Amino acid sequence: MKSTRTTGQIIRSHTLTYFNLLNVILAGLIVISGQYKNMLFMGVVIANSLIGIVQELKVKKLIDSLTVITATKARLVVPENESGDSWDGRTQGVIREIPIEEIQPKDILEITNGDQLAADARVLVSEGLEINESMITGESVPVLKKEGDLLYSGTFAVAGTGRCEVLRTGEDCYAAKLTEKARTKKRASSEMQAAIRSIIRYVSYAIIPIGLILFCIQYFRAGNTLSDSLVGTVAGVLGMIPEGLVLLTSVSFILGVGRLARKRALVQEMEAIEALARTDVLCLDKTGTITTGELTVDSVIPFVRSDLLLDEKNSSEHEKNSKEKLFKEKISDEIEEILNGLVFAFSETNATTDALQAYFHDTKPFAITDRIPFSSSRKYMGVTFEEKGTFLLGAPEFLTEEKEALEKAEAYEKKGYRVLLLTDEKNPLALILLSDQIKEDAAEIFDYFASQNVSIKLISGDSAATVSAVGQRAGIRNADRCINAGDLSDEPEKRQREMEYYTVFGRVSPEQKQEILEANKKAGHVTAMVGDGVNDVLALKDADCGIAMANGAAAARQTAHIVLMDSDFSAMKNIVKEGRIVIANIERVSALYLTKTIYSVLLCICFILLGKNYPFIPIQLTLIGATAIGLPSFILALESDSEVSTGGFLRHVLRISLPAAIGLTAILLCIQFLAGPLRLDGMTVSTLNLLTGGVISLGVVGIVCRPMNRVRMILCIGITLLFFGAFFLLPGFFQVRSFI
Repeated sequence: MKSTRTTGQIIRSHTLTYFNLLNVILAGLIVISGQYKNMLFMGVVIANSLIGIVQELKVKKLIDSLTVITATKARLVVPENESGDSWDGRTQGVIREIPIEEIQPKDILEITNGDQLAADARVLVSEGLEINESMITGESVPVLKKEGDLLYSGTFAVAGTGRCEVLRTGEDCYAAKLTEKARTKKRASSEMQAAIRSIIRYVSYAIIPIGLILFCIQYFRAGNTLSDSLVGTVAGVLGMIPEGLVLLTSVSFILGVGRLARKRALVQEMEAIEALARTDVLCLDKTGTITTGELTVDSVIPFVRSDLLLDEKNSSEHEKNSKEKLFKEKISDEIEEILNGLVFAFSETNATTDALQAYFHDTKPFAITDRIPFSSSRKYMGVTFEEKGTFLLGAPEFLTEEKEALEKAEAYEKKGYRVLLLTDEKNPLALILLSDQIKEDAAEIFDYFASQNVSIKLISGDSAATVSAVGQRAGIRNADRCINAGDLSDEPEKRQREMEYYTVFGRVSPEQKQEILEANKKAGHVTAMVGDGVNDVLALKDADCGIAMANGAAAARQTAHIVLMDSDFSAMKNIVKEGRIVIANIERVSALYLTKTIYSVLLCICFILLGKNYPFIPIQLTLIGATAIGLPSFILALESDSEVSTGGFLRHVLRISLPAAIGLTAILLCIQFLAGPLRLDGMTVSTLNLLTGGVISLGVVGIVCRPMNRVRMILCIGITLLFFGAFFLLPGFFQVRSFI
């Protein structure tokens, strides 16, 4: 939740609700009837509201403390001296981070790869600055920005750096509505929330007309007094209100957010908890997940072209080896000089450039006339040196078609190296080999996901061979199924099958990453995406559950549904487990609430058609609700069972609640039909009705408690004793026949 609700909003959300209004009206009807003991249900209503308020306020305090850490900031450039009269913002200046809310027109901002713009601005300086404007224009191809070009709020940088002057902020921004759209990703999917909302919507439509008809039938047709007709009507309507289900889901989600926050995961949408719990395909990059992300340069391997070795035919083997050795040494020096200039030509950094800059030296050997910053779409970066030419560094298959160079690169990639190629636009000059360490707990984490039937999809900008080798060493199942994105079929159906079949995808662009995720969603999978870079934004936006690292790009954090505060992928094991516990508990106890709602609707309809009194009074429903719904749902919701149903929430719940509700309705109808022939008086019928409702409701608790354990057994015995204790000890209070 990017900005938690205020205390006032929380209190209003738990008190000023449609169902609370209905409860107050029903309580008013009980006051009119004069049968005040039937108002006991209001105690439960008040307690429910207080529980919801207290729990959400506790979670709010925790979430607010985490939100401060991940709040988006802008880099404001201010003059070094106080006057700043002659300063134009293009050079020098001091960088100061400020909250985006404090940005003002005419401010000078610095922009770098991964930044999301929070205001409309004009470019002052561009060092290969490329902006993705897809969230406004729909076009995903980055736009190279030059001095004087406009930048729009909501877009984000994908390459290069620059400075800009703010023109408009807030509601004054160009296309403010589009900006809001740009900041709003697809909401996390929640089958459970959708099902519950549908139930509430239909019940809400039915409550008032059914209540009015039920009152008319009891008062005018059954000949009851006004007092008894009001009490019967309140009982019928009260049972239909699924307020307990609403409270259960909202409080469970709120507590889930709190528990995940204690595990250093900031939930920005509560629905993400369910999406995470139901995830069966997890897409991720290897860097920072399988590996530590701390790359090191192992070696630089220059290419020696035979046509440059003079008199090769007339030279002996010894002479050729000597010449090649001397030539390699000369080339190595030249290559090192080129790389000394190239890797320090850009101010933006990532794990790869950090490793290169740690290995080479910032000697500034040549004057730079042009720069091409790295982008995940191009897969390379480059510079043009004065009087030296242009040199490119990046993925080998994106820079050359020379067979020998590609074969040599592939051989190293199969050993798990990240391989970069240096070229002068015409000829391969050298391979740079980088290595990364696999995390010690990687195998344990992926074993857990395998045990939970979660398939892993490794999606990387590195070559498929490199990622596959690392994945196999980390213990990922089917990591040998690898393919470079460029080798995927162009035929739609075959491409869909390939994206489902392969585990490792290499040389993937941001658009292809999004396509792979969509293909798995199309196949019926619930997909989660873990990412930290601007190249992950499109996939994070469309994932059922997008998960970003706190130390990643601002655009990724803003797009994600969940942010890992410690940027530690190993936390995913506990986070997924926690999410599954929350959803499993809600699924288990939802059957208790829906059973009551369903049989209440059925009884109202049946007894309207029969023209008879409603079989329960409110105080009896309060007893059933407290012993067979409220107390067990509270205990069961605290369990740590993480088994989530795979057949869908509504189907799983109705499988238990619908037969129970139909069975209870059928038995109560039999009692009504047999009351005349058996000459049963009203007190006896009321007694049988309460016994039937209590026994079947307790039976539902027994079903949802399977398989039994010690706690569940004690719970079932305890609520049974509580129900029958109240039934036998307080017969007058519950208007049933005394047996003592």
